[in-house]
Amino acid sequence: MAGIPELTDETFDAEVLASKIPVVVDFGADWCHPCRQLDPVVEQLAEELKGKVSFRKVNTDANLNTTTRFGVFGLPTLILFKDGEPKERLMGFQSKGRILKEFGPHLSA
Repeated sequence: MAGIPELTDETFDAEVLASKIPVVVDFGADWCHPCRQLDPVVEQLAEELKGKVSFRKVNTDANLNTTTRFGVFGLPTLILFKDGEPKERLMGFQSKGRILKEFGPHLSA
């Protein structure tokens, strides 16, 4: 995902857990076909929700500590963090509508 910044084990806490706005983290891998299918959906949401939600990506192969810490066992996995806590999780390819339905209640005020 060209437009979505990537996190590492070292940058995760500062960019996600300390964020003042909700953060959707896309856990995936280069070899994962459903992850590549999800990329344009996440990029579209990132553009539409700019300023309200931050989007970040984690390469699970390169960042095993963060992947294990948040119990990511299937790819892709989207986790919504708010106030430093994981609030919602979706696994597998998801439509834009499904992501908004599940994450939307946490995105308002």
